[in-house]
Amino acid sequence: MSDWRSRALRPYKRATQSRNGRRPEPAPEHELEPRHRDEEPVPPAESSVVDAAVYRDGRRVSTPSSLAEAYKRLPDAPDAMAWIGMYRPAEEQLLAAAEVFGLHELAVEDAIVAHQRPKLERYGDTLFVVLRAARYRDETEDVDFGELHVFLNPDFVLTVRHSEAPDLSAVRRRMEADPDLLRLGTEAVLYAILDAVVDGYAPVVAGLQNDIDEIETEVFGGDPRVSRRIYELSREVVEFQRATRPLLRMLQGLSAGFAKYGTDEELQRYLRDVADHATTVVERVDGFRQMLADILVVNGTLVTQQQNAEMKLLAEAGHAQNEEIKKISAWAAILFAPTLVGTIYGMNFEHMPELSWVFGYPFALLLMAAVCVGLYQVFKRRDWL
Repeated sequence: MSDWRSRALRPYKRATQSRNGRRPEPAPEHELEPRHRDEEPVPPAESSVVDAAVYRDGRRVSTPSSLAEAYKRLPDAPDAMAWIGMYRPAEEQLLAAAEVFGLHELAVEDAIVAHQRPKLERYGDTLFVVLRAARYRDETEDVDFGELHVFLNPDFVLTVRHSEAPDLSAVRRRMEADPDLLRLGTEAVLYAILDAVVDGYAPVVAGLQNDIDEIETEVFGGDPRVSRRIYELSREVVEFQRATRPLLRMLQGLSAGFAKYGTDEELQRYLRDVADHATTVVERVDGFRQMLADILVVNGTLVTQQQNAEMKLLAEAGHAQNEEIKKISAWAAILFAPTLVGTIYGMNFEHMPELSWVFGYPFALLLMAAVCVGLYQVFKRRDWL
């Protein structure tokens, strides 16, 4: 193993070596795809290469079969460049490519670990760019985020793609169909990749806008599941912000180096156009986040109002029930009074004073009527009747 590769692997050896000398399973944040085990043979780096070509004067002049062959052909043509596209390479495959092209170990480490935020860094004459692509999936109504690493040198472009998006084969076809743009060099390839990534944000913005419109309808329609959807969509918008907002600073840094690195004026215009589109996307996404925050507040207000209305209805129902109970209780008391009097006089004891009295029966009826009228007046005065 070369000294360079030993240095590149050193951080991982330190991080994964346990106290008893055995290597534990890698942490989830340190791997994008399952790594090859030591006992498994590692395919050559070329197995992860989707396409490799050498261009001269804007046209493809050869399709090398290996990374070493592509690199060796560059000195034979000073104005030529190589463009190699890799798709989900294993750690050893990426290290092999880095050794061929002399990539900085820190940039390679970022490409291996992945899960980086968009950024732009220079290592000597090599530019390292991290991009976050996004695509909207209509079938599940969510956003799928991917990651793309670009190593850019005046002599070569090496792309490491960890997801389906963006479609770099379409970018390559576009550039090969426009030799005038491709002959501007590797910076033109970077522009085309940036343009594809930013253009890929447009369907995502449209999809999120449609989701927000649907959520607004659900909020005012009283759908009880809308709060969960607002939360899930807010998380996607936040993730989209993390993918797009750093682009502005990255493009500003790229623009700051136009004069120093002698970027073609036409290419400068193209890159500024990409920056304008990226600014529009960032502004729309910021607007989405504010809209979702407002919708969440409105939804909370509507839910509170609905709960208050339900509580009012329950209170009114309880009040009406209490009124009915009071009426029933009042009439029960009124009817109980003559029953009590009749029950007493129905005992038929021999020595009851009124049994032999001529006016006993009318007196009992009058007494029952007086008690009922008295109770009626009392309950009426208290609004029980």
